[in-house]
Amino acid sequence: MLNSIKPKGKTIFLYLLVPVAMFVFTVFVPLITALVYSFFEWKGGPQKTFTGLQNYITLFADKTFWEAFGHNIYLVIACIIGQIGIAFILVIMVNSKLVKLKGMHRTFGFFPSTISAVCIGLIWNMIYHNQYGIINWFLKTIGRPDLCKVWLNETDKVMLLVSIPLIWQFIGYYMVIMLSAISSIDGEVFESAEIDGANGMQKAWYITLPLIKNTMLVCITLCIAGNMKAFDNIFVMTKGGPGTASMVMAMYGYQISFNQSNMGYGSCISVGIFVLSLLVIGGSQGLIKYFTREKEA
Repeated sequence: MLNSIKPKGKTIFLYLLVPVAMFVFTVFVPLITALVYSFFEWKGGPQKTFTGLQNYITLFADKTFWEAFGHNIYLVIACIIGQIGIAFILVIMVNSKLVKLKGMHRTFGFFPSTISAVCIGLIWNMIYHNQYGIINWFLKTIGRPDLCKVWLNETDKVMLLVSIPLIWQFIGYYMVIMLSAISSIDGEVFESAEIDGANGMQKAWYITLPLIKNTMLVCITLCIAGNMKAFDNIFVMTKGGPGTASMVMAMYGYQISFNQSNMGYGSCISVGIFVLSLLVIGGSQGLIKYFTREKEA
């Protein structure tokens, strides 16, 4: 018996060895390397000067970094409400008995999430363009050229404007995840609720949402993790401008590392992004579990 198990165990180990080694090499090695470099003043050449915790002291007092962190939190909140909230509403609608061709709705809803973030940024950059953008064209068409603006130069609106493409792109992604979770719910539960007189809103709030709460927690975790490292579409649309009005942490780290050739401080920023992301994810999960426990009690 043992002789028959050992070769199988070796085979499983060999199959797992390559992907695990690749994961360690692509995730943990760069993270550890960034942690090591964060203790040095390094301009990218062969010379490195050990500075201890000086980069972290500078980071703690860096107003631009904390402003960028605030912008990431703005993106997280906007996308949790916009992506997951709208996705849940669409899932309830698509899952209704009145809706036909559910597979088509699922496919077309998921399609934007397959497009590169750079392409999404270019598309929405054209939409917001002050000369040939569709928004200003529409305002001129309805006779309101006075409302036309250089939209991405509006300091007080730019974070909302860069959030909209992110929300639009990933609604279908979370919709597919939620649909897969709802499909595992026994249909008799909904039928019993209908017999008791529950309407669509009551079924969604009191039946669907509690039964897929673990899936919703996964969606929120993915949303936070994705938006704490947001970079691509913002780089294409604004490059963090005007000024630092749409600067996010990954963008700031990129500018410090490559535009200013300060690799040591850039590595410190990367470590800061990692730590803050873990804190935000952990804090959000703790809050969700606390409130759901209070509700159940």
